Amino acid sequence: MHKILVSDKLAEDALKLLQNEKDIEYVVKTGLTEGELAEELTKYDALIIRSGTKVTAKVLLKITKLKVIGRAGVGVDNVDMPVATAKGIIVMNTPDANTISTAEQTITLILGMARNLPQADASLKAKKWDRSKYTGVELYGKTLGVIGLGRIGTEVAKRMLSFGMKVIGYDPFITKDKAEILGIELMELKDVIKNADILTVHVPKNKETTNLITAKEIETMKDGVMIVNCARGGIINEKDIADALNKGKVKKAAFDVYEKEPPFDSPLFTVDPDRIIMVPHLGASTVEAQENVGKVIVEQVIEALKGGMIRNALNIPAVDPELLKEMQPYLTLNEKLGAFVAQLIEGNIKNITIEYSGEVTKYNLKILTIAAVKGVLYPALGDTVNYVNAVPLAKERGIEIIEKTTTIKSDFPNLISVTIQTDKEKRNVFGTISVNKQARIVKVDKFEVEIVPEKNILVYKNEDKPGVIGRIGTVLGTNNINIASFALGRHKEEKVALGIVTVDNEVSQDVITSIKNMEGILDIKYIVL
Repeated sequence: MHKILVSDKLAEDALKLLQNEKDIEYVVKTGLTEGELAEELTKYDALIIRSGTKVTAKVLLKITKLKVIGRAGVGVDNVDMPVATAKGIIVMNTPDANTISTAEQTITLILGMARNLPQADASLKAKKWDRSKYTGVELYGKTLGVIGLGRIGTEVAKRMLSFGMKVIGYDPFITKDKAEILGIELMELKDVIKNADILTVHVPKNKETTNLITAKEIETMKDGVMIVNCARGGIINEKDIADALNKGKVKKAAFDVYEKEPPFDSPLFTVDPDRIIMVPHLGASTVEAQENVGKVIVEQVIEALKGGMIRNALNIPAVDPELLKEMQPYLTLNEKLGAFVAQLIEGNIKNITIEYSGEVTKYNLKILTIAAVKGVLYPALGDTVNYVNAVPLAKERGIEIIEKTTTIKSDFPNLISVTIQTDKEKRNVFGTISVNKQARIVKVDKFEVEIVPEKNILVYKNEDKPGVIGRIGTVLGTNNINIASFALGRHKEEKVALGIVTVDNEVSQDVITSIKNMEGILDIKYIVL
């Protein structure tokens, strides 16, 4: 008999699935404190949560029986993933349960903008007959720009093609061949922004996408463009879009998500109501999506407990806990190598190659390769990518995954490299596990370095001349950014050096720009792991 604790509210249909399972006993207890949850969880094989329950390290400290944590939804920032993984607990979510609902919400807002439907409705209910005031535009023949061609962005594109729209899109993790099959013309981000009549964003919120659309990007847009955000608040800068709406540069906007929710202090409230549609984060708020998210996570948890397929696992497929602990340093290393090189590249990814040598080859390389692919995709896709769907997501986008082993001896007892080939360049990074089980990056492209891959990293290329390191240190120090470590690799023939600086603080775009504009700097990338 498997025991499941449900600590947040689930739809009745989801609970009925639990009731109908003969070998499942479940208990619903919501509103538990951290201490109460820690005490209660010692009795259960699985935990089902939504966003309300906080599964902290303290909650997991005494756990010996728990096998699965199921999150009914996408984000899992309320679960201490490293501790759960170290204890061999599978953490899973439901990244696709609200795909159709969010896609349909996006299309609803596009139609609402084009035909002024909310404003016309309010006007008529105020007993006004302003037909000419609310003359709309046809979607037929217009250009829809889609930023982010994951499942939701793709579903939006498919449906809007049936309206006779031309669809252009940007996504570094989809190949041109795949986009052409979908009927989407793939472009650089700046060109999608420049050419769209209607622009919609479908990307996770991270350091790359926060303030993706600001006054700078809006200035390059067509006059009279219409913009939709059903993704995450903060991807479009609210002050800048409000200014553009008030000045008439942007004709209409429709927002379902906001930087702060509720958004009552948002600059969006300064906009003429006839120019903006604002709804309270309803993308996944359909009966079907709410029921589906609960049912899907219940089905996944039951299947996992019964030894079936592990679906949408965010940390690791089912592995013996002892073996998992032994492999964990390599899994962490591969994720970091993948995320590191993914943030170095320019262009659309064609293939990812992971090569292994030494002691690491005794392990299940398939799982290690999945970790590297997950790392590559995570900076762009966030919590929607996991150990189960990482490789399928890559293949959906036309990305080839190549796994190799080599018997060529190196200076390290184990060595892993992750190489990405794009339509513009090829970059690679090499890593190893030290004797104290710590991850190390030991080579980037042709430059030999050695660093511990910490959270905030600056990687720069420069002309191999004196003074560069000092000038960078001065800029960081002036901005109260503390340097944690520094490594330098040199290529004497080409007279080029590569520097890697790990820092204790986040680095602003202004600081990066200051370094980029220095004499002798050829390139700089800011990497967050």
